[in-house]
Amino acid sequence: MRIVSAHEGVIPISSSMSNAFIDFSTMDCSILALVSDVIVDGKPLVGYGFNSNGRYSAGEILRRRILPRLMDAPEGAILDEGGDLSPSRAWDTMMRNEKPGGHGERSVAVGVVDMALHDLAAKIAGVPLYRWISDHYGDGDPDDSVFVYAAGGYYAPGKSDGHLQDEMRRFLAAGYDVVKMKIGGAPLADDLRRIEAVLEVLDGDGSRLAVDVNGRFDLDTALEYAKALDPYGLFWYEEVGDPLDYRLNATLSEHYENPIATGENLFSLQDARNLVRYGGMRPDRDYIQVDPALSYGLVEYRRIQDMLAQHGWSSRRCIPHGGHQFSLHIAAALKLGGNESYPGEFQPTGGFADDAVVDGGRVALDDRPGIGFEGKANFLKVLRELHE
Repeated sequence: MRIVSAHEGVIPISSSMSNAFIDFSTMDCSILALVSDVIVDGKPLVGYGFNSNGRYSAGEILRRRILPRLMDAPEGAILDEGGDLSPSRAWDTMMRNEKPGGHGERSVAVGVVDMALHDLAAKIAGVPLYRWISDHYGDGDPDDSVFVYAAGGYYAPGKSDGHLQDEMRRFLAAGYDVVKMKIGGAPLADDLRRIEAVLEVLDGDGSRLAVDVNGRFDLDTALEYAKALDPYGLFWYEEVGDPLDYRLNATLSEHYENPIATGENLFSLQDARNLVRYGGMRPDRDYIQVDPALSYGLVEYRRIQDMLAQHGWSSRRCIPHGGHQFSLHIAAALKLGGNESYPGEFQPTGGFADDAVVDGGRVALDDRPGIGFEGKANFLKVLRELHE
């Protein structure tokens, strides 16, 4: 087996909405097709990948460093002892001659290729990715459904509290039990009003509402909000300060008893380890949100899971950022606590298969080989145009 060609491109996933830190008016995404020499039904099998939302496309790094190393690798260098495609060996090939540190956008580029390699490996085996991961990396007994929460509640021009409530009602009608909204982009009094408007839709149950700051607050503001939020008993208070300000997070955990979530902007094993060492994260209640697609892919994410287990963390305390199919498969296979979901946002890459059904806040995995992008019609059209 070998990869005969790689096709990289960029697509927009832009929107007029914003969080506390950025707007999404120019957000784009790298997409990738790896064409193999394995023929099924007269056509070569193709592995697809993309980078998760929140980080811009990483095409320059892909074109100049990562893909050339992969495509120029000696015959057999990315195969295991049995001659099958090995994403782990391919990862080592892609990272050749890269110095430690500087994870930034490099981790995004590698994550795009890692996703495509895992998609391809599962397709070659003829099984859905969650089954392939469970058989190769897990215990062979994956979860058959995954808890998902609906992320939304963004700021947008002209968006009233009534519009926000209607958005949350749509999430509930679609089968979600837990919803998330953005805070930190307005004064505290306005955000509390918005939170209470959403709580009306949730019958006052704060345990079904998560709030996300997107790293905006300094310590004083983080603590001011924490005091105001504490009585609501929220599902979690997310990414309150800069992702690398571990001391801020640790101080917050000393003053805020309810769950904290963070990690979506940490892109390596070393960053995640520092969060556990110095960030005050509590394994009995807090959540770690590292996004495999942004953090060097599943190969590195498995190392993060091993590290967390060594520090007493259950995989159930991990709920990845991103709201896409790749992390959904990983969540089922590695028995994570759930997965984010973006109903209708960040298209065409975001979200699950077109026929996916959310029932009681959970979504089942389908039996399409690989990640199952073939079940997302609009995205599949873009992917096929990339390489056909």
